[in-house]
Amino acid sequence: MEFDFATPIERRHPERGEWPSQKWHRYDASILPLWVADMDFRSPEAVIEALQARVEHGVYGYGVVPESLKRTLCEWSAREYGWAIEPEWQLWIPGVVPALHVASLALTERGDGVLTVTPIYPPFLKVAERTGRLAQQASLAEPSGPGEPWRLDLAALEAAITPETRLLLWCQPHNPTGRVWRHEELAGLAALVERHDLLVVSDELHCDLLLEEGAEHRPLAAAFPELAARTITLWAPSKTFNLAGLTAACAIISDASMRQRFAAASRGLLPDVNVLGLVAAEVAYAQCNAWRQALLTTLRGHRQTLIERVEQWPGVSMSAPEATYLAWLDMRNAQGLAAYQGAPQEIVMDKAGVALSDGNDFGWPGFVRLNFGTTASQLEEALGRLDGVLKR
Repeated sequence: MEFDFATPIERRHPERGEWPSQKWHRYDASILPLWVADMDFRSPEAVIEALQARVEHGVYGYGVVPESLKRTLCEWSAREYGWAIEPEWQLWIPGVVPALHVASLALTERGDGVLTVTPIYPPFLKVAERTGRLAQQASLAEPSGPGEPWRLDLAALEAAITPETRLLLWCQPHNPTGRVWRHEELAGLAALVERHDLLVVSDELHCDLLLEEGAEHRPLAAAFPELAARTITLWAPSKTFNLAGLTAACAIISDASMRQRFAAASRGLLPDVNVLGLVAAEVAYAQCNAWRQALLTTLRGHRQTLIERVEQWPGVSMSAPEATYLAWLDMRNAQGLAAYQGAPQEIVMDKAGVALSDGNDFGWPGFVRLNFGTTASQLEEALGRLDGVLKR
């Protein structure tokens, strides 16, 4: 079966029947957007057909999470990750970001510490402030040389823990570096979590998008059963199948008490899951694995293109992402930007007309995040523009 990941889809002109998007409408038409984690590919046809059938029904009242969806996710988990989850563990929610905030409200008290590890997806850094908790941060260890990965610095993480620390917001595979954490790294993390009696929210949103040959994802709660009763795992089809706008995600919580606390904190704060999102999620997990495999082939090709291009930009470095369609570029010493004042993201948008995510929002100024989940032609145009600034 063939899938089309090459044909650009116009997303900028609603007056011509095309729908506006955050990605393409934050900036004017002269800017190519490679920032937010939103792919430019058409979603799987099976999902589109199922949505069309649901829309044709004509009634969009309050929905109920189908038992068939819960069973489908159980089957996906067992097949892809060797994790036998139960239907009753699943709390379907309208997004991972709301779930991070609800978890903080459900599992901590005012004055408790919420710990994050930077660089990190920006909403992580706002959870403590927005929920009236104490914000705490530790840093990953930077790559030790060209081609080396970002590393988990357990000593730095432990040093950041105080008697107030209660909740760790964790991310695997990691956004923005693309690391797929290895078991030996996670073993140290698991021991630290138990030693300090922490609770964990594990954002595993990109776990279905492994790019590195031989890489394996094992959910934190599955790899370390001793952590299961203290862990909330967050999954969603949004990144894998490009369904983010349908707002459907799942909190997997095996511990009944924790699950009850999370559900109680959600009431009145989170709406029910979008009825179309429920349809899309079930069909995606049940029928669209072949589409995902073809997508991975495309993304691996784009990653290689980006690796080769970065090598031509003096002073710019990147640890090749092992997962996701996001690349984390170090531009602190970019020779092509030396003549300009400002953050790298601002300079490349002004001088190259390419919008990237600002590393400062992830806790690391001087870096940018680049989304290569777009067509080859659009990626090539953006990289050509960046060449004009960064190859100097």
